[in-house]
Amino acid sequence: MKINKRTLLGAMLASAAWMTAAPVMAQSGPVIASIVYSGDQFMKGLQQGIRERAEQGGATVLEININEDQAREAEAIDTYIARGVDAIVIAPLSATGSALALRRARDAGIVVIALNGGLEDTSIAAATFSTANTDLGKASGEAAADLIQMRLGGKANVGLLAFVSVLPEQSNQRTGGFIEAAGQGNALTIVSQQDAWLPEKAIAVASDMMTAHPDINVIFAANEGGTIGAMQAVRNAGRAGEVFVYGIDGSLQLARGLLAADDVLQAVTAQSPVEMGRLGAQAALDALGGGTVALHTVVPALPLNRDDRAGVEAYAASLR
Repeated sequence: MKINKRTLLGAMLASAAWMTAAPVMAQSGPVIASIVYSGDQFMKGLQQGIRERAEQGGATVLEININEDQAREAEAIDTYIARGVDAIVIAPLSATGSALALRRARDAGIVVIALNGGLEDTSIAAATFSTANTDLGKASGEAAADLIQMRLGGKANVGLLAFVSVLPEQSNQRTGGFIEAAGQGNALTIVSQQDAWLPEKAIAVASDMMTAHPDINVIFAANEGGTIGAMQAVRNAGRAGEVFVYGIDGSLQLARGLLAADDVLQAVTAQSPVEMGRLGAQAALDALGGGTVALHTVVPALPLNRDDRAGVEAYAASLR
């Protein structure tokens, strides 16, 4: 593995020994901290975009994944404050719970850029980039509404795979948006809602749902891992063509699911994490350079449906 300044500093941040108040060493350009809260493909895409654009702009980038730990997020932010970074580009773990530490960063003169939903207190971040979580759910729900009407006679028994225990705001907005849109002109019965955002867990939970509620015919998963797990659970149960899966997020694996002939995964709504990360890093560079940045920018979502094979193929090609 090649060791450069960025990877070395990132490794130091992850270690307890690095958590000191030593100032950042003199740099030829600004120092930008990149904070995400998980290691899934979406968060990796955010960091990729942040890194690419920041380094193009001459910045040094420090990276950390706080692994869904609010205390670790606050610790990382305080460490970056003590070390005197110029900007923090962050996907906050909580729209409310992340605010206190980030307010300390802002008050210390650090430019804060919020991604993926941002913060309820809009005075903290100089700019926010997000795709509305409710809209993500609605886009997948609209696709489900059509199938429920045409293939299920306007009635559906729905199982939901969520992540309320980790990110309640985002999870509830996504599931709420799906239910609202899928229910337009249809009668929905929510037979079960459980947390399962990692593929292995989602396989087990979705399998148990179908066993406990054999009348389930639609499963919605609020993130990539849940969608992958639900898709595999339906396949494992031999319920292809009987239980239809909808989800959120995009990846090569989900694109392949939409292109598969088994008729299990019907539609997902993808985001553009690399582009969102690039926009966030650019906003940080602009703000540090004294430029004006928009307070909030909506990054469009991308609905993907197995009925639009060409669109799914084009999306898959963009990921390779």
